Amino acid sequence: MTDESTPEPSRNQSAEPTVVAEPPWTYPAAGVAFTVFGAGLGWGVRLLADWLVGLPWAPMRGPAELVDSLPEPWVTLGLVVLGALAGIALAVYAYHDSLTVTVAADRVALNRRGTSREWPAERVDIACRDGKQLVLLDDDAVELAREKYDFRTEDLAAAFRAHGYRWTDEDPYREEFRRWVPDAPGLPEGADALLKARAKALRHNNDSGGEARELRDELARLGVVVRDTDRKQYWRLSRDR
Repeated sequence: MTDESTPEPSRNQSAEPTVVAEPPWTYPAAGVAFTVFGAGLGWGVRLLADWLVGLPWAPMRGPAELVDSLPEPWVTLGLVVLGALAGIALAVYAYHDSLTVTVAADRVALNRRGTSREWPAERVDIACRDGKQLVLLDDDAVELAREKYDFRTEDLAAAFRAHGYRWTDEDPYREEFRRWVPDAPGLPEGADALLKARAKALRHNNDSGGEARELRDELARLGVVVRDTDRKQYWRLSRDR
């Protein structure tokens, strides 16, 4: 629970916004690593095909014989290039999926996949971490946002504190969450159906998937806060319920 006696933090309105994101060199370095790995994987496919064809019996013998029958050096070069392209694509996706947090005295903004969400400072009562997720809470304990991040927690905490926001190292309402099971008692009308739909979405996507995020927002409008652990849903009610 939050400490009611904690004084309201003061905010320096003249301070420049702080942007917290992965360092600029991270994704080029990851791109090189993924590309080299992908190229090596392509080379490995060629060697594996040679090995499988030499066995009297082997799984996937047909595809291995097809690869082995293609002319050299083009087949090896093609596999290496395809592997490298796959590595580049993976690095681009990692960059596109990364979270950028902008903290200013008058607002907090989160950007992921080219989509930005922003809240005025007066709406953000507490910023905290929950594992490797950033959680923003209003003064009714309603979650404004819950986003995974990959940068250092220390940088995130310093950014919020520098601009006068209250930061805690864990969700102050963590102990109120309980495991969701179908038809769980205590949920507002309509919430159980949304949780069932969200459980299905989580089986096919991770929590950053669009459908799971949209259903989380729908539940928030009903006063239900959701967190996920190993694709299991835990819930609590906001203070205004």
